[in-house]
Amino acid sequence: MQHFPNVPKIQYEGPSSRNPFAFKHYNPDEIVAGKTMRDHMRFGAAYWHVMRNGLSDPFGGPTALMPWDDQSNSIENALKRADVFFEFLDKIDIDYYCFHDRDVAPELNNLAKSNDALEKVTDHLLALQKSHNKKLLWGTACLFSHPRYSQGAGTSPNAEVFAYAAAQVKAALDATYKLGGEGYTFWGGREGYSTLLNTDMKRELDHLAALLWLAVDYAKKIGFTGQFYIEPKPREPSTHQYDSDAAACLNFLRQYGLMDHLKLNLETNHATLAGHTMLHEITVALDAGALGSIDANQGDELIGWDTDQFPTDLYLTTSIMLKVLEMGGFTTGGLNFDAKRRRESHEPEDLFHAHIGGMDAFARGLKAAAAIRSDGRLAGFVEKRYASWNEGIGTKVESKSVTLEEITAHVLASPEPVIASGRQEMLENLVNEFI
Repeated sequence: MQHFPNVPKIQYEGPSSRNPFAFKHYNPDEIVAGKTMRDHMRFGAAYWHVMRNGLSDPFGGPTALMPWDDQSNSIENALKRADVFFEFLDKIDIDYYCFHDRDVAPELNNLAKSNDALEKVTDHLLALQKSHNKKLLWGTACLFSHPRYSQGAGTSPNAEVFAYAAAQVKAALDATYKLGGEGYTFWGGREGYSTLLNTDMKRELDHLAALLWLAVDYAKKIGFTGQFYIEPKPREPSTHQYDSDAAACLNFLRQYGLMDHLKLNLETNHATLAGHTMLHEITVALDAGALGSIDANQGDELIGWDTDQFPTDLYLTTSIMLKVLEMGGFTTGGLNFDAKRRRESHEPEDLFHAHIGGMDAFARGLKAAAAIRSDGRLAGFVEKRYASWNEGIGTKVESKSVTLEEITAHVLASPEPVIASGRQEMLENLVNEFI
């Protein structure tokens, strides 16, 4: 039975195509900068948005039409969803997916029953992966939806809640390992506070680090060699979340000796909520050697919450791919569409239009980024701007072979520095040449 009978397998038809069910720019087998587009992107689909997002918002209920879903919390319904999801992956030509444990299998308010449900559904997912030639980019545990986590999971003031969360992480790690997942992500939606009046921040952060270390140690025991990620977000649902941005996450990992075990999974809309650009967040992570994977979406700067829109901004996708190429490409990570259709786009076919647009936007961003790097003018300008650090006093400062007294003597013997223009507008024009 086909659940998307009106949708053909999406294929590349080129920029002149007017077929809404075709890629105009994403040609998976096209070679760009030495690799195929498919290998550059490593696109992933988010199970929670494709199969579970009803498209509700703070002022209205769900609108999404999902005729395959009987809305029950049964294992049978979960298995049916998985079949639909892999049909979607086949038709959209996406190789990877990501999931939370409670997206794919029901929460049954009893850990043993929930784990049994997860075991049954992941057995089915494994069979689907093999028959459809798909892979798991990363898995994770949903430690934020259930009322038990209303005051945190790893940072809960209640030790029994922490223990439940740790046990849930173990089961999610087992599932991820069984499915050959290439990574595992921690997102601390409730790992923060509403007020410091009732919060022991240091103790909560100590406990969060303890949870991560428990996961690292358990992964070694079971032979899971996938990459661990932590995902920054500043607020919502908590007033303040401890993983507030890339810099805060890196500081936390350094403080607790976890830098060798976790990288960052960055999301554009989270960067926006943190008051940063995605380019800023990626640069911070890349400079620390900690850029792991990307949740590809964008937000609406006119709305103060996480709108998780599909990426259509070519400046955004170009800037992201510039940094991914600078990194040398993804290894275990990829571009996971943590994005949902708009509430008005409620028909099943809209799932395809949304992903086509995001994939085409990143294809154009990849081409532009590769051309900018090949052209060399942007990188050449930056290199020239910092040329004074390659000789004289600059070299001595960078090599830490100079004292304040020696710097002072140098300044007294030198003319007033002449500062060259930053040429921002010229460089923006340069980027526009390729977009």
